[in-house]
Amino acid sequence: MHPSLRRRTFLGGAGALAAAMTLPIERVIAQAAAETPSIPIPPPISSAERSQRLRRAQELMRRNGVGSVLVESGPSLDYYTGVQWWRSERLTAVVIPAEGDPIIVTPFFERPSIQEMLLVPAEIRTWQEDEEPLKLVADFLRERKVASQPIGFEETDRFWIEDRLKRQLPGVPIVSANPVVRAQRMIKSPTELALMQAANDIMLASLRYAGERTRVGMTPADIDAMIAAVHKKMGSAYDGGLVLIGEASAYPHGSKKPHVVERGDIVLMDCTSSVHGYQADITRTHVVGADPSPEQRKLWDQVHRGQQVAIEAAKVGLPAGSVDDAVRKVYESWGFGPGYRLPGLSHRTGHGIGMEVHEPVYLVHGETTPLAPGMCFSDEPGLYVPGKFGVRLEDCWHMTAAGPKFFTQPPPSIDRPFG
Repeated sequence: MHPSLRRRTFLGGAGALAAAMTLPIERVIAQAAAETPSIPIPPPISSAERSQRLRRAQELMRRNGVGSVLVESGPSLDYYTGVQWWRSERLTAVVIPAEGDPIIVTPFFERPSIQEMLLVPAEIRTWQEDEEPLKLVADFLRERKVASQPIGFEETDRFWIEDRLKRQLPGVPIVSANPVVRAQRMIKSPTELALMQAANDIMLASLRYAGERTRVGMTPADIDAMIAAVHKKMGSAYDGGLVLIGEASAYPHGSKKPHVVERGDIVLMDCTSSVHGYQADITRTHVVGADPSPEQRKLWDQVHRGQQVAIEAAKVGLPAGSVDDAVRKVYESWGFGPGYRLPGLSHRTGHGIGMEVHEPVYLVHGETTPLAPGMCFSDEPGLYVPGKFGVRLEDCWHMTAAGPKFFTQPPPSIDRPFG
């Protein structure tokens, strides 16, 4: 994600970015191209669907008494307009009024780039480097006669935008746009689900390819290179994964210590894939070069059961947090925890997923949002024993009217860790 690092590339020592490869990258890519099948990729979200999103947003705005919504660069800007832009000190944003077409506010010199990406009817209004972009926003709201009505801010909009807009419109009420933006984005359309299915299919194929070829002596970078090579072959986006070896697997996002695969080591691969902006997130844990030890097998089986407990607890209308509670209750009966303590499950059971790998709603204790058809989540109730090893199995699923449905099936056993 430009320009910032994602969470998976943060802890370098156990990840692909910090370890030197021992395999020639050209050979890895060539082998992956020859040995992996193609997976069909659906077309991207159409202009018509984005326009429908804008109309729906305006319906929700009117229902909630919001005169306009401001969404700066990021996934939500892409969601409504098709404009894929990064955040900087210069404002690029869409301003959606409750009636009529939106505008895009962007620097003058960025106009050609924004115009190329824009997929919905919207006027582009530009500002020069010595001008205040929030004045353009305020002038537009006055034109539409909504300058005194509540302005909804997407929940990740930065403070300086609100601060400077208030200087242009003193006293204007700024409210959360969650009843509009979050309400839409957390319910996926059939087109979105199809893109996520393709991303999951590619991600699983990549992990299977790399996992089945992992050998003693390999580094995290070697393993990650194999995963990346399959993505390159299949045409999906990949920005590096989390590969944890041995004791590093006991810490959910790894260790800075260098690790090389030894006989009998646990190898945990937690990686994401993106197809036309829609994400997959899958984790597989396996043992390399030897039969699993009784301790490894037991923990793997317990996590496998935890995944099933989570999916069995997910029912339309129940609070999202009840899924986490169900898993934690079973784990505590086995002597883990209690709660989020270690040894045990120190993180939430799952997260929402869509255009972002992590997005609301979260499967965490206390989350009261009711589960509804179209919501998408990860199911990853890992178990971690500090100083020894950890196991995490992760598959994503979406809620249907009939109940939850996996994008990918969890592996059946530690002896068949890739299905």
